[in-house]
Amino acid sequence: MKDKFSQRIRKALIKHGVIEDAKADEALALADKEDKSYSEVLLEHGFVDEMGLIGALSIEASIPPIDVEKIQAEEEALQAISQELATYYCVLPVSKIGDILTLAVGNPFDILKLDDLRTVTNCDIRPVMSTETTIRKRIQRVYNPEEHKMGELLDSMDDSKSSIEVKKEAKEEEMDLSKLTDETGESPVIKLVNMIVVQALKDKASDIHIEPYEKTVRVRYRQDGVLKDSIAPPKSMVSSIVSRIKIMSNLDIAERRIPQDGKFQVKYEGRQIDFRVSILPTIHGEKAVMRVLDSSSLNLGIAQLGFEPEAEAAFRRAIDSSYGMILVTGPTGSGKSTTLYASLKEMLNPEENVVTVEEPVEYQLEGVNQVPVNVKRGLTFAAALRSILRQDPDIIMVGEIRDFETADIAVKSAITGHLVLSTLHTNDSASSITRLIDMGIDSFMVASSVILIAAQRLCRKLCDKCKAPMDVLPQKDALIKMGFREEEMKGLKLWKPVGCMGCGNGYKGRFAILEALELTEGIKRMVIESKSAMDIKRFAIDKENMITLRRCGIINAMKGRTSLEEVLRMTMGDEF
Repeated sequence: MKDKFSQRIRKALIKHGVIEDAKADEALALADKEDKSYSEVLLEHGFVDEMGLIGALSIEASIPPIDVEKIQAEEEALQAISQELATYYCVLPVSKIGDILTLAVGNPFDILKLDDLRTVTNCDIRPVMSTETTIRKRIQRVYNPEEHKMGELLDSMDDSKSSIEVKKEAKEEEMDLSKLTDETGESPVIKLVNMIVVQALKDKASDIHIEPYEKTVRVRYRQDGVLKDSIAPPKSMVSSIVSRIKIMSNLDIAERRIPQDGKFQVKYEGRQIDFRVSILPTIHGEKAVMRVLDSSSLNLGIAQLGFEPEAEAAFRRAIDSSYGMILVTGPTGSGKSTTLYASLKEMLNPEENVVTVEEPVEYQLEGVNQVPVNVKRGLTFAAALRSILRQDPDIIMVGEIRDFETADIAVKSAITGHLVLSTLHTNDSASSITRLIDMGIDSFMVASSVILIAAQRLCRKLCDKCKAPMDVLPQKDALIKMGFREEEMKGLKLWKPVGCMGCGNGYKGRFAILEALELTEGIKRMVIESKSAMDIKRFAIDKENMITLRRCGIINAMKGRTSLEEVLRMTMGDEF
């Protein structure tokens, strides 16, 4: 049957002057040798061009030609024939009007195939002429548009620009990411994971989310504290992507029923960047989240954090102390760790022993002894702190105070001549005092040990290229209730986000706003008297001139650094 069709195509091409006899026979022999269709061999080996082949066969078979690259297949036509059927018969659905189904075919002489399709679809078949090679390529595009887009993206990627090296935790040697393979992932998967990682670094993302759903996969980057969608790979690739990430993180690729945590390190553009990996099983597959820990972002001191002058001065007074406790408080992602690391960098000197206990160690600092918590092995924050106190420390950083035991040791360390830095999860500075007391620490011990509590948030910075002024007069009363002062309303200028090619949504970068509560004698007296957090905060504002988070945000909004909307979002619940 194949020879019969090949001969008819051969005769048609010779008849219409598209190919010479000798070349036509040579192509026939190659088709038998390579076990391919005659028309495919003609095109692949350059015996004829596509237009010549289509033109000759369409005239011979009396069917119109079509350029399938330029047409959009109708959804109703695609539903009439499955992808498997279209691939098997090498036909491409074009349109369906009533009972007439238009199909692009590469062999117009195969009447039996058209009869089969007529029976299967219960439609009258109207053939149009294309080539088998083009039809096969087009089938993939029209039935799997997302997969095709991803393939085009991967093909267009410049390998030199997406080159990263990965360093596994369990081994010392660095290896080229492209040389690592796994049984589920071919080179496209490696290339895709490379692309996801590199794009996150280019976009300065703090986290990468790969989320499987019933029919789709979602890739999102957290930029400036907000998740943003990126190009999504096809659902069929998600298992291979997660397996690839597991291999990079030294995790068990066969275990898909329980959560797994790991880490890996990549070298990109001369920088070493750490990734903390969390794998979580969901009903539609495993979700992967990668936290990006770029140590180059730590090349800053307290001056570069963007604090208001009063808050920065209070913070510097605290870190210049020889003993006491400094607490940085705020929700996850508010920049607490960055502030502590920046403080440690400024305090480092050869005359002092600096030790940290962290879970996990996010950034490695030269000259600092960093201890990772390992709860499975019994090395908790409290256990590590006890050992650290026998190491003759001058400055101690505790990643987080979570329980009475850790709080008790940290407070006693601060009282006995050590400078202790740590974090708490509270909404404002004054609430940290009551949190320590609620944990079981005596109010007198809190007053004696704590020297500064800094509540912190990260506000998105307005894009300087596209921000626009906003009309504030109609909102005067609302602004005063919000925290603006009457005298500030005259000539007040506020700005709003617009969005441009450079930023996308009107914001670019973030800066810290800080509420610095110094424990003066007046504040200490209130702590010992077990006053409420609200009373302590009101006293600090009225008597100590403390600038609250809301007020700090308002000051920056008036400077044009951020929008009023962003200030309200980040200081929700702050009534002062």
